[in-house]
Amino acid sequence: MKLTHSKMPSTRKAGISAVSLALGALFIGGSMSAAAGPSESLAFDMAISAAAATCLPNAHGHVTIRDAANGNQRMQVRVNGLPPHTEFAFFVLQTPTGPFGMSWYQGDIVTDANGSGSQQFFGIFSSELFVFAPATRAAPQTDPGVDAVTNPVTAPVHTYHLGLWFSEAADAAAAGCPATVTPFEGDHTAGIQVLNTSNFGTEAADGPLSQF
Repeated sequence: MKLTHSKMPSTRKAGISAVSLALGALFIGGSMSAAAGPSESLAFDMAISAAAATCLPNAHGHVTIRDAANGNQRMQVRVNGLPPHTEFAFFVLQTPTGPFGMSWYQGDIVTDANGSGSQQFFGIFSSELFVFAPATRAAPQTDPGVDAVTNPVTAPVHTYHLGLWFSEAADAAAAGCPATVTPFEGDHTAGIQVLNTSNFGTEAADGPLSQF
């Protein structure tokens, strides 16, 4: 398991300190703790899921999260060791392994001819990330017979884990993996999970996003 924190370069940090000192001289009684803290980044690896351990032993994922504008974050996801020219679905999860809790579809990552891919996602990817349903309401029937008719009520649930799935079960089978169909894709016909953050632990609170 790798997880690293980094802060802005020392030269920039020194500049901020100088500005803070100048403001302190101008405003008597001003607090140094009121100065904005440095931006941070968080970098970590993902683990191969149990279902893909035999068929994709070289699969690897690396995630970097940095502050972005207006209190949001930018999450960069890089993968390699996967089948070439294949689409994968990326999710934020409550728990990294099944049975899964709350799961939020972030987007897709498509691999190149070498089985590598990269994608950026913008939003809240920190300890403030949560889902919330204060009431039961009717749900859209985009995929009738598969979609829930209504949502369950839930207090805020924080989601700190990540996972990557084959977007199509047929692609998983072509790669020598199980052809199990799962709902982790736009039309709910995804394949197996390939990568997750179970290297940090399988409990909801263990997820790496809680570290940012």
